[in-house]
Amino acid sequence: MKEDSGVGTTAGKKAGIKGVTTTLDFIDFGGENYYEEDKAKTKAERKKLPENITSQQLYKDILRIAWPSLIELFLSSLVNMVDTMMVGRIVGTDALSAVGLATQPKFIFLSMMMALNTGATALVARARGANDQEKANAILRQALVFGAFICIVCAVIGTITARYLVVFMANGGMPESILKEATTYLQIQMIGFPTGALAFCITATLRGTGNTKPAMVYNIIANLVNICLNWLLIGGNLGFPAMGVAGASLATVLGQAVGTVLAFTCVISGKYYLKLRFTWKTIFKFDKDILSGFVVVGFPAMIEQLIMRVGVIIFTRMIAGLGPVDYSTHQVCLNIQSMSFMLGQAFATAATSLVGQSLGKRRLDMAHHYASCNQKLGAAVACLLGILMIIFRRYLVMLYSTDLAVIERGATILFFVAFLQPVQSGQFITGGVLRGAGDTKVVAVYMLITVVIIRTVMCYIMVNLFHLGIVGAWIAQCSDQVARTALFVWRYNQGHWKKIKLLK
Repeated sequence: MKEDSGVGTTAGKKAGIKGVTTTLDFIDFGGENYYEEDKAKTKAERKKLPENITSQQLYKDILRIAWPSLIELFLSSLVNMVDTMMVGRIVGTDALSAVGLATQPKFIFLSMMMALNTGATALVARARGANDQEKANAILRQALVFGAFICIVCAVIGTITARYLVVFMANGGMPESILKEATTYLQIQMIGFPTGALAFCITATLRGTGNTKPAMVYNIIANLVNICLNWLLIGGNLGFPAMGVAGASLATVLGQAVGTVLAFTCVISGKYYLKLRFTWKTIFKFDKDILSGFVVVGFPAMIEQLIMRVGVIIFTRMIAGLGPVDYSTHQVCLNIQSMSFMLGQAFATAATSLVGQSLGKRRLDMAHHYASCNQKLGAAVACLLGILMIIFRRYLVMLYSTDLAVIERGATILFFVAFLQPVQSGQFITGGVLRGAGDTKVVAVYMLITVVIIRTVMCYIMVNLFHLGIVGAWIAQCSDQVARTALFVWRYNQGHWKKIKLLK
């Protein structure tokens, strides 16, 4: 691993680094025995900032990485929100159910790419912290090769099995007309699966370097294309055919295709620390060190994602069995909740990048301080968002549906969504720290305990024994989120994440 000797003359170092620079770029590397040195410190000593480092500098670093990610995630969630609104208002409540049935199966396939991306982000962050640009470029190249293979396999399997997956998700609670639309929606998504998945891979590696602005820009453009095509294809405007649910799916795929082209342009240009170069000699040249890192981080992350999807599918099938109105209400509230995810995910992105880079530089003290500052910022913003959600809950649901039953039930469910804001923020950020450090094995176990066991068992009890319907299902979801956050925080405090080595 290449290494910089320290601060020295920082101007020269800054000039040599492309993309975002942070406080980490101007401090010395830690010693070889950095873990033992950290372990010997008292709690008070760990809270003390390094010499010449201020909290203001750390908050600036976090916001520099988090705000582009926040805008990117916000706009992506907004587009999903607009998709759902347009489908619900133009086509009707049944169309909302169709889109919802297709969403979870798609996420099963995406979990493969998300696992790869988790490993890519953690590894690139370590390489960036050690200022080893060559290693970072090799990680990007190998992540894309693996990602392309995964995309092709998922696209073929997903397209062939779309009907079976939709019927399974419906759990006997949906009419044939909804099943047919959901199948069409999912098939289009799976045929176009590589268009979005490869862009996600590039975004993950850029986040590892702390460069979140490029992803913000190309996702804004992709989302604008998506919205324009929605207007043209869902209801049929300017002479385009009125394709309904299928039009919404096609618009998403075409928008993602535009984003993927722009994402490749970013990493080929070399302006953002990473520089992609494919040759016949390098395309299948694999580094054992990198492969080992992908396995250490990515395989447990894949198990985590699959466990989570299994739990969510079981949970969703229980709700689908309640009928179209309750299921549509659930989809609307999930969509609104996903808008709130962006805050925790943005700060989690900053935590993953900065903690990973700190560990790459062997500076556990900086990893501690970045984690703490992220938690404080995330909690403050989440509490404010929860209050706003309570105040405007009815109006938020009305954006999606004119059905009075959906509006009334949705307004009730949003109390639960508001309560979860600070909880899920803490979970996202602490999870980001653990993933940035490569501590993904135990996270998978926690997912099994909370999503598969706690959520599904509680949902069964609340829905089938206490007959609380959709309200009971969301009580179960809250139980899962609270338990998961508590386990993440406990794992972080144990400190195992500090001694994980991903690259030699």
